[in-house]
Amino acid sequence: MHVLNVYSVLVVLFLTYGVVMATKENGQIIKENNCETKMGLPCVIEAFKSIFSTGSISNKCCGELVVLGKVGHSALVKRTLENPVFNDLNPATIIAKSIQTWNNCLALLDSPSPSA
Repeated sequence: MHVLNVYSVLVVLFLTYGVVMATKENGQIIKENNCETKMGLPCVIEAFKSIFSTGSISNKCCGELVVLGKVGHSALVKRTLENPVFNDLNPATIIAKSIQTWNNCLALLDSPSPSA
């Protein structure tokens, strides 16, 4: 439960403080595409953990991530990296994990479901 609270705090920072620190380009993309409202908080936490920490993302949350769109996903990740709280992270590693999460979700959603 403690881990969930830590990630909840990080997500709140991600969603609020990041707005102030965002470049106009990322901020504009996020605003124009309503990126902050397209995913529920549990899925935001899952996606955040799969990119910025260690964790996996469920089928349900992959669906929400794909609805968010690649442009919105990328803009949110880049905005988060601009936040001083995440200065100790390697941007190249985070971008690679972001792309991997996106591609894994696309593959998961594109794969046929097993027959019942």
